[in-house]
Amino acid sequence: MRASRLLSALLLLQTRGRMTARQLADELEVSVRTVYRDMESLAAAGVPLYGDPGHDGGYRLLDGFRTRLTGLTRDEAEALSLAGLPGPAADLGLGTVLATAQLKLMAALPEELRDRTGEIRQRFHLDPSGWYTEADPTPHLAAVTDAVWRQRRIRLRYRRWTAPQEVTRTLDPYGLVLKSGRWYLVAARPEAVRTYRVSQILRIQVLQDRFERPQDFDLAAHWQTYLADFDARRLKGQAVLRLTPRILVQLPDLVEPAVARAAQDGAGPPGPDGRVQTVIPIESAEHAVGMLLRLGAEAEVVAPAGLRALMAQTISALADIYGGAAGQTRSLI
Repeated sequence: MRASRLLSALLLLQTRGRMTARQLADELEVSVRTVYRDMESLAAAGVPLYGDPGHDGGYRLLDGFRTRLTGLTRDEAEALSLAGLPGPAADLGLGTVLATAQLKLMAALPEELRDRTGEIRQRFHLDPSGWYTEADPTPHLAAVTDAVWRQRRIRLRYRRWTAPQEVTRTLDPYGLVLKSGRWYLVAARPEAVRTYRVSQILRIQVLQDRFERPQDFDLAAHWQTYLADFDARRLKGQAVLRLTPRILVQLPDLVEPAVARAAQDGAGPPGPDGRVQTVIPIESAEHAVGMLLRLGAEAEVVAPAGLRALMAQTISALADIYGGAAGQTRSLI
């Protein structure tokens, strides 16, 4: 275990350059004290490792030093064979590059690992798109990708949900995220970092201005924070429900994850009729009605009173429509 950690630390320094003890500790999931001991062990083993003191200091390798301990294990080769997503790579204009890289990887592997990775691809396929949805049309994705790579500022005409629906924005494009088959641009404005759906870009101009991307900006970490903040801003209300055990189990397939998770985590003991009471977050009463109608008669709104009344009004209107239709059908028969 320690030998593997030392090799990982060495490869991190080789690929990223200078790193602080805290950065190494976070990457290796150990304490800073452990990193200090590991650095001493690497230096004692003859690795040309230097530690620079001070706020901007850290550990670094002697310029030009490269380790040859980069052979792939069987598990690593198998993992790499599942890492490529041909669809998204093609969207970004990297389809041919990915195919060439995979061929080079296969050619460099020993025969045993090459056969194994070939079998992996025949048994596992990764599809990042969501069910019941088609991929967004993204005619401007290539231009956005080019701006992200070259760190060029962009000016775009964008369609949003709120008025005014069409706006012009000048942005520093930090990165792209693929979420359930949809591409999102994470970009900076003077006041904050924002998220834009690429399919809603109407026009784009890549400017000659070059921007400096913050060195400490972590796209994956930012995206996770954005998702949590998005749910917190959107799901400000609450509703008390009584659910059958069957529908409680099926919730992950019927409602969004935050709602299903809250309902299942907060479910109380079954009542005399077998139903459980729980609380879910909601965006608004109007939005909740459409979601809760999917659950049919196996869900009852207890509170708030306004949502319960709106559910009753909607169900009554549906009964009038389908009750009349049923009567017409019987008369025809």
